[in-house]
Amino acid sequence: MKSCTTGALVALLLFAGAAGAEVPADYLRSLDAAARAGTPGFGGFSAARGAQWFASRHGSDWSCATCHTDRPLASGRHATTGRAIAPLAPAANPERLTDTAKIEKWFRRNCNDVLGRACTPAEKGDVIAWLTSLKQ
Repeated sequence: MKSCTTGALVALLLFAGAAGAEVPADYLRSLDAAARAGTPGFGGFSAARGAQWFASRHGSDWSCATCHTDRPLASGRHATTGRAIAPLAPAANPERLTDTAKIEKWFRRNCNDVLGRACTPAEKGDVIAWLTSLKQ
């Protein structure tokens, strides 16, 4: 196996970081297109709506905040299993929201648990808008 030069390694890490930084923006653009296609008059995503939606109970005893805390800059704990959950906000956990497939898997699993259905593109976009707006 060949060793990387320091410059090549730094360039690779910078590229990976830049690529990861684009995922939330690219994902939001795709959600925006889906929301506009499905909801005439859709006016864009709202971090405020995302925060409210995240903390609200949706027909069950759980909300997103049940496991991820009201402030997802902190670690959470799964309500049933007790398993530790790393912070959800990218400002506290740079590994979050860096892979579209993982984001979709997270929404698929958690929306089903909390809502008993898939989240709409508007709901997803509002939550992502809020999570990406949080600062340490």
